[in-house]
Amino acid sequence: MASPLDLDQLQTFIAIADSGSFTRAAEEVHRTQSAVSMQMRRLEERIGRPLFEKNGRVNRLSEDGEKLLAYARRMLRLNRETIAAFDERSLEGHVRIGTPDDYADRFLPEIMARFARSNPRVELSVICEPTVNLVEQVRRGLLDIALVTHDDEKGAGQVVRREPLLWVASSNHCVHEEDILPLAVGRPSCLWRRAAIDVLDRMERDYRILFTSWSATVIIASVLSGLAVSVLPECALRPGMRILGENDGFGVLPDCRIGLIRGQTTQPAIVEALARHVSESLDNISLPAAGDEAGFDFATPAPGRARHQRPGVLPVW
Repeated sequence: MASPLDLDQLQTFIAIADSGSFTRAAEEVHRTQSAVSMQMRRLEERIGRPLFEKNGRVNRLSEDGEKLLAYARRMLRLNRETIAAFDERSLEGHVRIGTPDDYADRFLPEIMARFARSNPRVELSVICEPTVNLVEQVRRGLLDIALVTHDDEKGAGQVVRREPLLWVASSNHCVHEEDILPLAVGRPSCLWRRAAIDVLDRMERDYRILFTSWSATVIIASVLSGLAVSVLPECALRPGMRILGENDGFGVLPDCRIGLIRGQTTQPAIVEALARHVSESLDNISLPAAGDEAGFDFATPAPGRARHQRPGVLPVW
């Protein structure tokens, strides 16, 4: 019978993939760089496939390395959940998390399910409000942690996911062809609204803001009904939407960065555990591929735009 994979080796492998560096991974797992290199050689021998490939002066994850990474994350998560299930000293208490409804619908089911399984004694309070409100609530100590649209101007936060920000319209209407483009967007402080207007101004495209709302439900309804065009991150796409690209006369938007911000808390262990579950859950959630059965009308991606993935470029070891 084949021997099982070594969890310590897998943890080091994940640290390398996440940090993008053998040196930083060595610091994270408290090993020397030579020990980390030896672990990776042994892991490659156990798998029987090269996990890294040379590209000039750097190494990057090979195709088999990317494949192993997904399995490694699942194995480490299951290991932690198993230990927590039999740990009588497991975390107990109450934690407050906030997120806009744009992200709640797509991400919260996975986050809540995973966190509840690992921490059955922790009560989780969830608040759905716009990013600007959540940032203020974290600052005032009303929330312990928030999953928000990252904004450098609002202070430091941990970016846990990047997604393309996309122009969207109804796949059953041609509202995007109107001479004066009707828009459905968030309030003036919304980053996505500002990004859309900046692009339209550079294109010298006439537009009028037809609907303004903090509610993702309202924005999505206005798009699906064929009343307006909007901008949404890939996670917010719905069946019946059409993605508009440069071939439709729409310029490329900046990426949407999804981040975690944390406030002062009396329960740092619980907050740290929740932050880890959020990060791992978002990494584990994939998005519909172009042309799948979900009902999206995907245009050809703009040059240089890729779907969510972690960096795979690593220094020579």
